[in-house]
This record gives sequence, structure tokens and C-alpha cells, in this order.
Amino acid sequence: MTNDYPTDNNATDTHAPRAPKGLSGLSSGLLASFLLGWAPILGKFAYRARVDPMTLAALRTAVAALFLWVIYLIFWRKRIAVGWSAILNCMLVGIINGIGSLFYYSGLSRLDASRASLLGAFYPVWAVIFLSASGQTIRRVTLGRLLISLGGAVLVTSPWMMNTLTDYLGVMLMLAYAGLTGWYLVMGQWVLADVPSRSGTLYILTGMALTVAIARAVSGGTTIAPISTSGWTAIVALGLTTAFSRLAMFFSLEKLGGVQTAIIGLVELAVSLTLAFVFLGDRLAWYQWLGAFLLLGGGVFARMDIERGAIPPPAFNPMDG
Repeated sequence: MTNDYPTDNNATDTHAPRAPKGLSGLSSGLLASFLLGWAPILGKFAYRARVDPMTLAALRTAVAALFLWVIYLIFWRKRIAVGWSAILNCMLVGIINGIGSLFYYSGLSRLDASRASLLGAFYPVWAVIFLSASGQTIRRVTLGRLLISLGGAVLVTSPWMMNTLTDYLGVMLMLAYAGLTGWYLVMGQWVLADVPSRSGTLYILTGMALTVAIARAVSGGTTIAPISTSGWTAIVALGLTTAFSRLAMFFSLEKLGGVQTAIIGLVELAVSLTLAFVFLGDRLAWYQWLGAFLLLGGGVFARMDIERGAIPPPAFNPMDG
């Protein structure tokens, strides 16, 4: 795919109408990052209440999907009516996201919240690889932001600090989650080229909930051990943040595309690190905090990137043949 952005003298006028759309997508992406940053913290609270990873993943997604269906039936009933092909495409994206969430919560149960978040932060690399392979042009300024953000991710992850106590299965689970998240963002960009983000969010999250529920039933049956009040509090809070973060994320994905949304999403890591420091007592070295600031910088510079026209054209959809 060639670059669709104008290069003549009228480029400024052509880009002017795009700025509000891009900046609204940026605001939504940052909101999604803030909400998603709570996921490892709430997950750890649930584990402390003796909720197992598969049950947590299943109930959290069920709460999110049920909440959205209630909201849509009351306020957004018109958003429910979409074509069957759109529903199937959204469900497919949800299946990928659901499998990724299984890897995420399994990995989170084996690692501290900070390291799990850091390892999961490499999904923008996969998003860039997948989109480049599909023929989409990636601008140099976008690649520059990606390199800055990934440099920060390397600093905070500090692979040189791994030792014999490192749970390498947990590491591999989080890296697998990162790869699936990159693919899920790319597919989400293609699907949302044809489906409004609010309609897409409902069916993507529904597909995710069904996938995780089936996995939970296969692995542990339909019986769920008694859950304490603190466990349910963490599950419900995680479900609600999931629902709202997906609404914000898919709106951002619709407006900005997969690469921009993925890089902005790295702000989630800085949020998680700060929350883990405050609520879980996780501690980081000075160079890890430096990496966190680089990650934040990659998200802040998104505004300049967007205003320069680096919004990927999401209309190309290989799923349409």
C-alpha cells in the first residue's frame, strides 16, 4: 500500500479536518491506557483473595460483556444491529483477544505485577510487523516514537536482571500475550474500518467472553469455588475497567489505526508501574523509572505525530479478500 497522505502545497489544508478526529482518538487511547493500567493491580488483589487465573479471566470478561449488553439494550439499542459478516469478524477478533487474556492472567499469576506489565509491553512491535507485512506504510516519525518507547520498555524490563529465580514460563506466557495483542490490534483496525467502534466493541467483547468461558469450562468444569467479598470486588472492578477501556480503545483504534493505538497504549505500562509501587510495594531501580518516562514520552509525542498526518489508513482490510 502506498502512502495516502498528501505531499503537495495543500497538505496543511487537507490535514486540518483530520486533527480533531486524531486528537479525539488520542484522548480515548490515553483513557484506555489509564484504565488498562489497573488490570495487573486488580488481578493481584484477586489472586490474594485466592481466585485462580482461569476463573478470574472468565468472570472478569463475563462481567464486562454483561455490563455492556445491559448498557446497549438500554441506551444504544441501535448499535446492536449490524450485519452477520461484521458480527463474525468482530467475534474472531474477540477470540484472539480472549486467548491473549488467558496467557496474560496465567503469566500474571507467576510474576510480580511490574515485570508482567513490562513484558506485555512489547505488543507494538508485533503490530508494526503485522501491518508492514500487510503493505501499510509506517512513517519515520512513528518508527522513531516506537524506538523511544521500546528503549524505555527494555530499561524497565531489565532483562540483564533475570536470574535463576525468574519464572521463565511466566515470561513466555506474557510474551505470547504481547504477540497476540499485536495481532488483535491489527485485526481490530481492519474490522473497525467497516463497523462503528461501539458496535464492534460489543461483539468483540462478547466473542472474548465466550472464548474464555469455554476455556474455563474445559480446564476446570463449570463449578466455581466460593469467592470472598474481596475477590468479587476485584473481579467486578476488573470487569468494569475492561468494559470502559475496550470502548475507549476501539474508538481510538477506529480513528488512529493499530500502530498509533499500540504506541499510545504503552502509557498503560507507566500507569501499572506507578500503581504497583503504591498498592503492591513493587520497587524499581532508577533506570527502570527512566524507562517509564521514555514510555510516557512516546505517548505524549503522539499528538505531534498525529498532527503531522501519521494516522494509518485503516480502510485496507485483507479479511475482505
